[in-house]
Amino acid sequence: MVDMPHTDRPDLGEYLRRRRAALTPPDRPGIARTSHRRVPGLRRQELSEIAGISVEYYTRLEQGRAPRPSREVLTALARAFTLTDAERAHLFRLAGELPPEPLSPDSEIRPGLLRLLRTLDDTMPITVHDGRLDLLAHNAAAADLLGPLSCTGRYGRNIVYQCFTAPAVPDVLGDDGAGQLARAATAELRAALSRYPGDEYLQSLHAELSETSAAFRDHWERGEVGSFHSLTKRLRHPARGWLTFDTEVLHAPERDHWIMLYTPREPA
Repeated sequence: MVDMPHTDRPDLGEYLRRRRAALTPPDRPGIARTSHRRVPGLRRQELSEIAGISVEYYTRLEQGRAPRPSREVLTALARAFTLTDAERAHLFRLAGELPPEPLSPDSEIRPGLLRLLRTLDDTMPITVHDGRLDLLAHNAAAADLLGPLSCTGRYGRNIVYQCFTAPAVPDVLGDDGAGQLARAATAELRAALSRYPGDEYLQSLHAELSETSAAFRDHWERGEVGSFHSLTKRLRHPARGWLTFDTEVLHAPERDHWIMLYTPREPA
């Protein structure tokens, strides 16, 4: 009989012990809360009951003597420990597993990021999109530059939808820039659909564009997928004419937010 491979991951066991020690023991009628406890936190029996796994198996996990835990067990432990997304990802990595993808991007922007946008109103355009490619926020400089690209309707804040439906796209970006955006936006949509395969909004957006836009269908058939983080763009400002920007995209993975910075180039 072949033995199951053991975790051999002492860091995982140490992390489990520390998380268990940090939990508050449950209140139980007729039992003093911590009067007879010699160590802080939950007992292994209590934690295993919350997680729905056997105490014997959990004990072996803490001691590094158990077979490598499944993703289902890790998910149950993360739930029992009430871990944040970052803590859950750390738990999975300690066990040698890829962290689970979020079910959907966060719709709330960090207050510090909003303050940054306002601070740079007169310096550079900045936009923030979520993992569905919907615009969440922009500063005054971005509104001034990109306002003509806005659309109405359910998908009006979506960069892919704007790319293939906003009449002003060639005027703002030029023909080359419009083609570059169409290619990048389609590739980003394919990546978003692979990350959130059950997302109804993304699926319906794809169906809408596939039905109404021949240009989108052509780009989709190319099968490109990926992210375009550093590009040089020329955009036509409503009052100042053609301007050149170095664009850089920063990713906040815990919320799946994408921050695009438009750094203006000085005229040659």
